[in-house]
Amino acid sequence: MRRITAILISLLAVFQGPAGMAQISPGPLASVHSHLEGLSNCTKCHDLGDKVTNARCLACHTELKARIDQNKGYHSSSAIRGKSCVSCHNDHHGLNFQIIRFNTASFNHSLTGYDLKGAHAKKECKDCHKPEFITNKAVRSKKFTYLGLGTNCNSCHQDYHQNTLSSTCSDCHNQDAFKPASLFDHSRAKFTLNGMHREVPCTGCHPVTTRNNARFQQFTGIRYQTCAGCHTDPHQGKFGQNCSQCHSEVSFRTIKGITNFDHSRTDFPLENKHRAVACKSCHKTNVTDPVKHDRCTDCHTDYHEGQFIREAQPQNCSDCHTTAGFQGSSYTLEQHNAGKFPLKGAHLATPCISCHKKQDKWTFREIGLKCSDCHSNIHEPFMSALYLSGPGCTNCHDVSRWSAVTFDHSATGFKISGPHATLTCRDCHFTKDPSGTVMQRFSDMSSNCSMCHKDNHNRQFDQNGVTDCLRCHDPNVWKIATFDHDRTAFKLDGKHRQVPCSKCHPAVTEGSKTFVLYKTRKTKCEDCH
Repeated sequence: MRRITAILISLLAVFQGPAGMAQISPGPLASVHSHLEGLSNCTKCHDLGDKVTNARCLACHTELKARIDQNKGYHSSSAIRGKSCVSCHNDHHGLNFQIIRFNTASFNHSLTGYDLKGAHAKKECKDCHKPEFITNKAVRSKKFTYLGLGTNCNSCHQDYHQNTLSSTCSDCHNQDAFKPASLFDHSRAKFTLNGMHREVPCTGCHPVTTRNNARFQQFTGIRYQTCAGCHTDPHQGKFGQNCSQCHSEVSFRTIKGITNFDHSRTDFPLENKHRAVACKSCHKTNVTDPVKHDRCTDCHTDYHEGQFIREAQPQNCSDCHTTAGFQGSSYTLEQHNAGKFPLKGAHLATPCISCHKKQDKWTFREIGLKCSDCHSNIHEPFMSALYLSGPGCTNCHDVSRWSAVTFDHSATGFKISGPHATLTCRDCHFTKDPSGTVMQRFSDMSSNCSMCHKDNHNRQFDQNGVTDCLRCHDPNVWKIATFDHDRTAFKLDGKHRQVPCSKCHPAVTEGSKTFVLYKTRKTKCEDCH
């Protein structure tokens, strides 16, 4: 042994210096091993006269040796066991050489002892292999490593339940998704879900709150010993806390003992809305005590407050209503037309509420038969006597449509013809004052044209303060086709017939009015020539 050592020392002396170093070393070490450069460090990895051994590698990589000794991890798998370290991780290929290299896309992660399933299979390596998930300080300090991760969920994931439940997440969750907790079996809990409890969402009993500045859903410490732990007691403690004496988890409204009771066996079958009425609403004492039910008013308050009492006996609600609901009425049009006020015309389309609910309550008796009982007199104060007497509004209007007026205007002494026949009543009888208020005029109207029409001639043709337009105009054709000038004080002869009217009758302005001057009072030659 001493001889071999002496020979090695002699050889080192011969090959000292850069030239000698290049002849002994196959090449520079990778950056992670660069601190081992130099002839004096060779024996830290190499045995004399032999290659690098696994023992030498594991002497430095103690964290990996510990896993191999425990028969754990990728290096203890059947694919790697028995191989030498240098078969995968050899060195002396340069400073930037990657000793740890493999194809991450085809890497079989099952060989590490942790199968990637569900959502984990979609993750990138860097999503999980990062320093903050490594608890061992020595391993975490390494520049790069795949070691040090735990297999518990809490090694990478925050404990959503904040130590209130088991740390074994797989008891309730699978690796596909955290929500819902598809593996949780509520029958293993202290409170088994039955009946309608199966339909309640988890948050109905396990509320989501905030604890330690994080979302937290409470699963432990839920009060379940009595129904009142979750439900409000509608009986306010009158019947104790044992709800199961009368109710079941199938339905609160179904009372034990009469669950299958057929009410049609009595003389009052339950129909429509009556089926939803709680038993206690009618059976206020013992269920077997007789209940008066011959008339609706035996149970229901007379909403109409005696309006339908006949011969001291209230009529039955079923004449107008059904058990399907009090809102609405089954009272037919035929029934209404058999009464004192048959519905015709527009009244057929009028909703009941328009006539029978003028105030807060419905009114059916003595609401009136005249127009004035429901409609206001829009012609006030005109036609008041006509409005309140006889047929009232129907003297002029029809029940089919208010705008359909049948009034005979010739009875007023002013027969409507020509263009006047195309006008509506409002065109002549409704005007607006300067403030915009609509004014009505009927009986105090004159038949003179100036009553409705503007005098474009500025009263040149007034006689006794009245302009009679019909002296020149036809009411059917207002425009004058031919004017006989010979009827005036100046008969047109000779060249005068060819002179345009405007030459002698110019447009003049007096104040704010502009009009054609017809009465020029110029009949002499020197007046124009």
